[in-house]
This record gives sequence, C-alpha cells and structure tokens, in this order.
Amino acid sequence: MLLALDTATQYASIALYDGQSVVAELNWRSDRRHTVELAPQVDNLLRLAGVAPADLTALAIGIGPGSYTGTRIALSYAKGVVLARDLPLIGVPTLDALAYPHLPAGRALCAVVAAGRGRYCWAVYAPDDPQPRRLTEFGLDKLPSLLPRLPSPLLFVGELSSEDKALLAAKWGGDAIILPPALAVRRAGALAELAWARLLRGDTDDPIALSPIYLG
Repeated sequence: MLLALDTATQYASIALYDGQSVVAELNWRSDRRHTVELAPQVDNLLRLAGVAPADLTALAIGIGPGSYTGTRIALSYAKGVVLARDLPLIGVPTLDALAYPHLPAGRALCAVVAAGRGRYCWAVYAPDDPQPRRLTEFGLDKLPSLLPRLPSPLLFVGELSSEDKALLAAKWGGDAIILPPALAVRRAGALAELAWARLLRGDTDDPIALSPIYLG
C-alpha cells in the first residue's frame, strides 16, 4: 500500500493506492495549516480505508515546484516515516502529477500552481503521452508575462485565480480551455499512480538526498 502526500500549495491532498485503485483520498484547502493538519489527516485517511500504518509499503511525495514551506512539510513527514521503517520513497514533480489526468485530452496543456504574489509555477505538457512529457522547463511568472511565451490553443489546469481566468479569456478567447475547479484540482491519487509505476521499475529516491524543486 502506497501513501501519497502533496502539500505543495495551500491545497493539500493525500491518497492511498494499492496498485489497482485509489483506495482512499482526501483533498482540502489547508492554507498555511499544513504543519498541524498533515499528520492527523493521514491518520484519518488510514482509518477511513481500514489500513494500519504497518500495511504501508512505500511513500510518494510531491516535490514541487510550489510553496517553499508547504513542500518541505510533506517531504519532512515522508522522510521521517521511510527512514524509521526502511520504506522506499518516490518524489514526483507537482506539475507532473497535476498534468497527468489530463494527458488523454488530446491537446497540449499548461499546468499551473499558485506561488504567491500573483505568480504561478508552470510547465507545458505534450498531449496523448501515457506519462507526462514536458515541452518546457519549469517556469515562474505572473500570467501577463507568461502568456506571450505559450503556444495556443492550450488547455489550462490548476490554480488560476478568478481574475487571471478572466484575463486569459479576454486575451485568448476560445484558444484557452479553462477547466472548472472540480476537474482542475490537484489530486494525490494521480501522484500515487505515477509513483507506483516508478516503484514497479525499482526507480526510487534516496530519502536523504531528495529535495524539493524551488523556483525563483
């Protein structure tokens, strides 16, 4: 049983994955309460699923880019667990996990997460690949600076503010496909599935050396 943790932004998500299905998943807006909320929510998730801590066989963690503090909280928690119990750890870029469920949409997409002060961490992904394939490096920009650098049409997924959604619609019109919040939300279930594929290949990370991806 793999436990996946993602606290890279004010939205947090955790999930349990057994290789066949997402056994349980919790998503919530944590704001800056990750430190006090993460461990109790993991306990809650395990109880909901009827899973004992001893049943965990691996952990996966969203390593950013995202919030400096938020990303470190989940990573520190995961490192503590895997080092204490000698479990494998898999770090997955946050934007890869965000893009993953939307790859079958058949169009290039831009995954974004809020980075504070009106900025977004972002990357553009190729369509139709079974695994996330980035067409750009990770970037950090405000939307007006970002748009001239993007191809169109483009599917946008992630944490765009209401103001930036309106700006995008005004500038790009129908060339910008903006998903509604229920579809655009970042889910630890997607993170878990990407991590499971790596686990099966024996592609795990050194829990001592694994560090978050920071931009700017």
